[in-house]
Amino acid sequence: MSEPRKLEVLRAIVEDYVHSREPVGSKALVERHRLGVSSATIRNDMAALEEEGLITAPHTSSGRIPTDKGYRLFVDQLATVKPLSAAERRAIHSLLDGSHDLDDILERTVRTLAHLTNQVAVVQYPRSGQATLRHIEFVSLGPGQVLVVLILASGKVEQCVTDVGAVLDDDTLTGLRNQMLATLNGETVNRLPSLLRDLPADIAEPLRGVAGRLAGALAQLTEAAREDRIVMAGTANLARSNVDFPLSIGPVLDALEEQVVLLRLLEDMAQDSLGVAVSIGRENPYRALAEASVVATGYGPGEAAKLGVLGPTRMDYPNTMAAVRAVARYLSKILAG
Repeated sequence: MSEPRKLEVLRAIVEDYVHSREPVGSKALVERHRLGVSSATIRNDMAALEEEGLITAPHTSSGRIPTDKGYRLFVDQLATVKPLSAAERRAIHSLLDGSHDLDDILERTVRTLAHLTNQVAVVQYPRSGQATLRHIEFVSLGPGQVLVVLILASGKVEQCVTDVGAVLDDDTLTGLRNQMLATLNGETVNRLPSLLRDLPADIAEPLRGVAGRLAGALAQLTEAAREDRIVMAGTANLARSNVDFPLSIGPVLDALEEQVVLLRLLEDMAQDSLGVAVSIGRENPYRALAEASVVATGYGPGEAAKLGVLGPTRMDYPNTMAAVRAVARYLSKILAG
């Protein structure tokens, strides 16, 4: 069996199985694909593929399905990531355009990606350690209660309510805000905690104690801004794929709830020459995802943050890879704009 024909037969089996969810037989391959050989030859080719561990028989039928190894060879042989259709590109534009708030942008991103792929979509928040402070705001909510707002240049917004132990008018809060901004504006999130510790000493009495409480609230918001977290959409798509998880879908759903698992997986995935990372079945380091595949790529400055999809190994890899890369590129443009 020549190497080109082996790859062609494997490609046909993968495509038919992804489309039909049914084991693929030699007769179906001859009927659906122009392979240029007889059904008997295809049976011999399938036997050779099975011997190499690229396909397997799920039960006593004559049909075969790809193994993790077979999917891996199929993905590795993709020379390019296929372009999205005009309709798919329009869907991305219409769903992502018109928002400048980071939370809303990322929510729209995962909904768009879940819609395009019919899988679970996840996106990691941009790393905030090197993000710079754009603005802070103090808003009086009543006697002693102040809403503290921290806004980063990346668009990320954190806020909380704190008790400052005194009744403050708007002019006093504005003066404190301006004094703090003079020190903090443009500084990176990583530098803010040390600056906030020293900042109250620069505030004159009798507002030094109030400034200390406001600085403490800002420090808490800074820590929250640095936390790694993800946004997710499309879990219902996974539930509808229950037939693709013969052992149990439960561990996969549990892994989705453990954001630390997904964050580590996304961090460890290395992009290939096509700019996309694909982890298939038992290639995943977490046992719960042994029947799942993850397709991911980076976005934003330095592509440090990741987005991607998770679904069964019976996945339309070319279309999924194209959607993931296209959405990542569009998201990067939005954040840069």
